[in-house]
Amino acid sequence: MNKIIALLGLLLALGLINWSIYVKEQHLIHGDIVKLKLAPVDPRSLMQGDYMALRFELSQAIYEALPKLESQTFWDSGLANLDGWVIVEIDTQGIARFVALDSGQALGDKQRKLQYRVRNGQVKFATNAFFFAEGSADIYDAAQYGKFRVNQQGEVLLTGMLDKALFPLGEQ
Repeated sequence: MNKIIALLGLLLALGLINWSIYVKEQHLIHGDIVKLKLAPVDPRSLMQGDYMALRFELSQAIYEALPKLESQTFWDSGLANLDGWVIVEIDTQGIARFVALDSGQALGDKQRKLQYRVRNGQVKFATNAFFFAEGSADIYDAAQYGKFRVNQQGEVLLTGMLDKALFPLGEQ
């Protein structure tokens, strides 16, 4: 009986993992493409390999729009962890520009809702790093935009980096 329960538990766990993978694959295939302008970044980590620390210009606009507590020390201490959505307008090139924080308003034709997180006083999208193959850092020095796939719920997945002309960098 214990073996049957263990086997059923294993099958359930594997089923849930595979379902999660399927959902992410569908997100990558069918999600809308949105491009976010990078803020200055700092590549490389000796312990983790080559990567680019990511910051986006949109993050600063969100940070400035967020209501601040009376104690700025509390906000900057990292104790203020928030999850939310921002409304962006997508231009003809697919670049997102800040409109407002989401307050349940209806979206315009060219607007999308993107999920963000505030952790340790910093606004983040999906990830705060982009890892690349060792020795290919020079390729990503030209990065100006992050390319994301966004699903209907506003969840974002980083799929690659783009240069200033919006051409893909590296293998994508």
